[in-house]
Amino acid sequence: MSTLSQFRSFTQGLAPTALMPTLFIGHGSPMNGIEHNEYSESWANLAKKIPVPKAVLVVSAHWYTHGTFVTAMNFPSTIHDFGGFPQALFDVQYPAPGNLKLAKEISSLAHSTHIELDHDWGLDHGTWTVVRHMYPEASIPVLQLSIDYTKSPAQHYEIAKEIYALRKKGILVIGSGNMVHNLRMLSWEMINGGGYDWANEMNDKFKSLIINGDHQPLINYSSLGKDAMLAIPTPEHYLPLIYTLGLKNDQEELSFFNDKAVGGSLTMTSVLVGSESFSL
Repeated sequence: MSTLSQFRSFTQGLAPTALMPTLFIGHGSPMNGIEHNEYSESWANLAKKIPVPKAVLVVSAHWYTHGTFVTAMNFPSTIHDFGGFPQALFDVQYPAPGNLKLAKEISSLAHSTHIELDHDWGLDHGTWTVVRHMYPEASIPVLQLSIDYTKSPAQHYEIAKEIYALRKKGILVIGSGNMVHNLRMLSWEMINGGGYDWANEMNDKFKSLIINGDHQPLINYSSLGKDAMLAIPTPEHYLPLIYTLGLKNDQEELSFFNDKAVGGSLTMTSVLVGSESFSL
């Protein structure tokens, strides 16, 4: 296949590796990008336990586009796509390199959609607030893949399956969002921990389906009832999870971490796929 030959142009000098884990990370508040707390510390510890990736590709909730794009520049900018936070957060720069060859190869792997090369976006807070804790030296190439809002969850799941080959060549693919994410119902009284009953129940439901490998109800989440629609009033923070599930094969184990509700209506619950060799 031509796509595989193109993919080798980036990885031809790399020996085949054990299958790289893949992650879904509940990224939560942008402040996690500069705070040393239980979430950011778990991200840093995780990076010490998994193999060092050749590059990182993040599917971020915060790049929601008409069409599918991958960042394709040598040095992506650090995007501060938020407001109302301390100046220290806006001062952060994460100068990780990009990789144009890899961007082209990622584009070539998909056949159900056209992945366009983007030269403008950069790294938004769904990416850098997490990855800067994992790889603080910013020496590993980091790319982003956008979420096309015109596509169904099933179509996103298929795109994930098409880029599965990345995991065979040492590329760490991360879905960055939140399983339960309803900012309109945020409770400041529970901002340091705690969730509404419906949020906890849906989070448990999602985890049960994930553990059982029952992906279809997760893809068709609107069929899970009114609590699911409270948990996912808009899909952009949930769809990165669909990418992580699509990247999992049937033989792999998985584990959860940062399994906690905050602010009443958000969960930080995260998933490590390919966890049989790693303990958090």
